[in-house]
Amino acid sequence: MTSSRDAHVERQRVDSSDLATPRVLIRVFVEPGQLATSVAFYERLQGIQADARFAFPAKNLRLAMVGGFLLLEGSDTDLEPFRSTTGTLLVDDVQPYYDRLVSEGAEIIFPLQQVPTGAAFNARHPDGTVVEYVHHRPTDDEQ
Repeated sequence: MTSSRDAHVERQRVDSSDLATPRVLIRVFVEPGQLATSVAFYERLQGIQADARFAFPAKNLRLAMVGGFLLLEGSDTDLEPFRSTTGTLLVDDVQPYYDRLVSEGAEIIFPLQQVPTGAAFNARHPDGTVVEYVHHRPTDDEQ
């Protein structure tokens, strides 16, 4: 069985533990086969290169990070569980956020777990906003 950490990952920055502030990522949902076209658009829009591309085989998704955007490619069925999430915060370490959110009464709707890029969880804030919190760590082949 392949773990989510075994998925192919390409990133310019493999470890987010030294982030001084969270990186906010706006989610963009992309139809199958359209990730490359969408990446090219967001690269042209922002005048930068994608800084991460990775598969999430456990969820049948392919993702890319381009500046302030997180592109998620998959079928409507595979993307459906992710559409209610307002955005993603790339942080230095998810555990303190998890602990604070639980103590503040947030509902954890996607439990803290290993993902292809490190660890993540999703929480519904008391006001109803759903946010993914993720930190990046090197995979075995990136160390």
